[in-house]
Amino acid sequence: LLGIAGGRHEGATLTDTIIFANIDEESKKAVLVSIPRDLWAPVISSKVNAAYEFGEEKRKGGGLALAKATVSDILNQPVHYAFRIDFSGFVQVVDLVGGLAIDVERTFDDYNYPIPGNEQDSCGKSEEEVKAFEATASATPSVIPLRDVFPCRVEHLHFDKGPTHMDGETALKYVRSRQAEGIEGTDFARSRRQQKVLLALRDKVFSADVLLNPVKLIQLSQTFGRSIDSDIKTDEYDDFIKLAQKMQGVTIKNVVLDQGDEKQNRPGLLINPPISQYGAWVLTPRTGDFKEIQEYVTCELTRDDCVIGK
Repeated sequence: LLGIAGGRHEGATLTDTIIFANIDEESKKAVLVSIPRDLWAPVISSKVNAAYEFGEEKRKGGGLALAKATVSDILNQPVHYAFRIDFSGFVQVVDLVGGLAIDVERTFDDYNYPIPGNEQDSCGKSEEEVKAFEATASATPSVIPLRDVFPCRVEHLHFDKGPTHMDGETALKYVRSRQAEGIEGTDFARSRRQQKVLLALRDKVFSADVLLNPVKLIQLSQTFGRSIDSDIKTDEYDDFIKLAQKMQGVTIKNVVLDQGDEKQNRPGLLINPPISQYGAWVLTPRTGDFKEIQEYVTCELTRDDCVIGK
């Protein structure tokens, strides 16, 4: 499952959201594994979020194939299908189903959420000042808060802990926020929010209010048609709908590949190597290769007692 920003700005086809979904029809078990976008993927000599873009640059339709191959190489798992949606489509789908009820885990503020369309605004700065900042930001992300240099490019987001009804725009901001203060300001926390919203959206799409409403079904079909890229064949749609309905109510395990949490004495699978090693801020396996990650993911897909490092 891939999510891109879309549009015409730089990085529009980089996959900010990457989730490997494994569905076992026999055991009635589903596992979602979030892969951080900054994970270094040796097979493409770049971050994993560039795979879709690289594939599309080579040939139209090549994005899904390369993204699948890259994720498969990292996890050592087969990837049979891929589904990519852009954020504008996500917003429309959430609004069409009447919004989502999300239980926000903790209160957080993000003072650096990018305003669409303002990404290149100079905010009154000279061309030299703009270039100097962007060069620094590229090498050391988040060292200088964007709001301190280009306040016109960002807005302040605030979410309160507890049940919250979100429309499409709000849900998008909730899943995209990555510079919040505190624990929510990491890609790993964002991955957990993405999984939560994805499950809420699934429940809403397959609710009676939607499935028994022909108008909404037609609107959803039209929206998906404009905003998605998938290698699921048309004659397979019915099978996927039946599978989704069959898996309603089953236990879904959420897994996030991350750096762990020292405060909670929880080990992680990833580390952040020196920027000079890769020329950018990236994440890599703590052991130097992907064997430990592959073994851990395999365990999560088949068992319920998995422990990192064992």
